[in-house]
Amino acid sequence: MRNDLPDSLIFDMDGTLWDAVETYTLSWNLFFERHQMDKRLKKIELDALMGLEESQFLEKVLPGFSKTDRTDRYKEVVQIQYDLIDKIGGNIYKGVLEYLPQLRKRYRLFIISNCPEHTIEHFMKFAGIDNLIIDSISHGQNYKPKHENIRILIDKHHLKAPVYIGDTASDREQSAKANLPFIFVNYGFGQCDSYHKRFNSFTELAKFYLE
Repeated sequence: MRNDLPDSLIFDMDGTLWDAVETYTLSWNLFFERHQMDKRLKKIELDALMGLEESQFLEKVLPGFSKTDRTDRYKEVVQIQYDLIDKIGGNIYKGVLEYLPQLRKRYRLFIISNCPEHTIEHFMKFAGIDNLIIDSISHGQNYKPKHENIRILIDKHHLKAPVYIGDTASDREQSAKANLPFIFVNYGFGQCDSYHKRFNSFTELAKFYLE
């Protein structure tokens, strides 16, 4: 292994490992329908909100509600989301299922995402990768920003040379705050002009780290 390669890979989830925004959108619209609310969302609207922390996300989706009301309603939406992920999942990016097992042989693999508490667990179960991911932290578990959760994983697992892999400029900012190299994948939901390395597909990323 080249001496410039990391010892561990910390992945973002949405926009990096899969796209489940159709499922998230359906979750919201089922909630609106259930409560006879005159509101519907389109996937393109949620695409633009991917990666936001919960409070910022809910301000955009439920602008007419108080913070407490947003949180209460979101709990129901999230339960619908979990059920739908188990049933229909999302679009796992090409190369993820093929190459994660190979990457696991060389690197310690982790996931950190700004998603609800158990979404990563439901994603891993749907994808069948539970045995490949050593640990994960979601924003919904502790409501901490990504850079703090990255440091928690680093300290907990004594990581020496990790990198964070994500798809947005926000991911880059959080990586910088955690003092990690940022690996940008440009097939997700965001744009980024500053990064340590950039890849056009998960397959391209995996082949680089397997060389």
